[in-house]
Parts: sequence; C-alpha cells; structure tokens
Amino acid sequence: MEIQIKDLVKRFGDKTALDIPELSIEKGSLLGLVGNNGAGKTSLFRMILDLLKADSGYVLSKGLDVSKSEDWKSYTGSFIDNRFLIEFLTPEEYFYFVGGTYGLNKESVDERLRPFARFMNDEIMGQKKYIRNFSAGNKQKIGIMAAIMIHPEVLILDEPFNFLDPSSQIEIRDIILRLNKESETTVLISSHNLNYTTEISNRIILLEKGLIKIDKHNSPEAIEELNNYFIQRANSEE
Repeated sequence: MEIQIKDLVKRFGDKTALDIPELSIEKGSLLGLVGNNGAGKTSLFRMILDLLKADSGYVLSKGLDVSKSEDWKSYTGSFIDNRFLIEFLTPEEYFYFVGGTYGLNKESVDERLRPFARFMNDEIMGQKKYIRNFSAGNKQKIGIMAAIMIHPEVLILDEPFNFLDPSSQIEIRDIILRLNKESETTVLISSHNLNYTTEISNRIILLEKGLIKIDKHNSPEAIEELNNYFIQRANSEE
C-alpha cells in the first residue's frame, strides 16, 4: 500500500474534524476527495503531510509513520495553499529553490518546467516580479508546477482547479492524468468541482463532517450516487 491510515482522529475543541477508522490507498491510484466546506478534506491532507497533528491514530506512507520520519518527503509533492509559496521570490527563484532541496540543478529544473509551457501561458516566467504580485490563479499554477516538477511518487493537491480559467483547468486535468498513467504516480486531489473530479479519478471518497460516507471505484453508479447525495443535501438546506 502507498498510504495507510488507521484510527485517525482530529478534534478542534469539542468538534471532531476527522474520524477515519481505516483507509488504504494503493500505489498508482488517482483518488478524488469530495465534500462540502468543512467536510475535513484539507484536514486529511494536512495530516497525511504531517502539517496537522492527530489526536489519535496514524498515517503511514510506504510504511513510514509521517509523524516520526521525514524520509517520505523525498518522494512526495504537494500544494495545499499559498502558504506553501515563498512570496518574496520570483517564480524562477522559487522553482530553483524547490529543485535544489531535491538535488536538482538549474538546468534540470528548466528541463522539467518545459512541459508546462502551455499551462504557464507566458504569464509566469520572465515577468520580473515577486510571487506575491501574481494573481491568485498564477500563484496556484506556480505551486502546482513546483509540486509536480520534482517527479513525485505521491502527489497531493488541494483544490487544484480553484482560481484557474477554463483552459488552465483542462490543461492541469490533462497533466494530472498523464502523470498518473505514464509514471504511475499516486495522486490525491480534493475539489469542489465534482465534474472534473469524477472525470479523472479512478476512486472517489466523499467526506461529510470528517466521516467517510462514500468510498467507491469510479463508475456510472458511483457518480449517480454522488450526484444524488449533493442533490439531497441541497434540498434539505432549502
């Protein structure tokens, strides 16, 4: 198994944000995590990345307890939000900094960024400005590219379609699919965009108030069940 979760619980005060008795994610999976705001998606990703401490339970990445070892970081790429960025650097400086932490020289970073040329749309490199001065969409692109260019075995992206225009959403969808299929990268994404998530994922997990309500391999029946869930939720809130 690539990632194993056991008895994972996170509370904020008297509120339980996450309660997952058991979850296994196989190597090469493309897992889509869906749910309304407050469902626990980001909390789960942060715990997998050891950015949030569990109240109980554990996360294993290729057998390594992420809270007790840092070896898993060498093969894991991730982008959760803009706090991952160093906003007083230019994109070029940031890419070279990230690459350097993975043993990549400038030429290797440049080579790995070339497949993203269409995704960057001439708006990222060579702009002579700091990351903090870019739009939310271009900050999102910078973070995603930095996570992918290290050629990770495990890739975790929280809301990768947010802030992106339709063309960029399609482009990152295709990049994720190629990465998963050609490199057998294990990919975990969360998204409010149910259409894109169900389109690319081979497994879908629905979280509600920190609990797994649906966990199924992608199929027309699974998509129908998800759609019915959100329709019922919307009707109950009217």
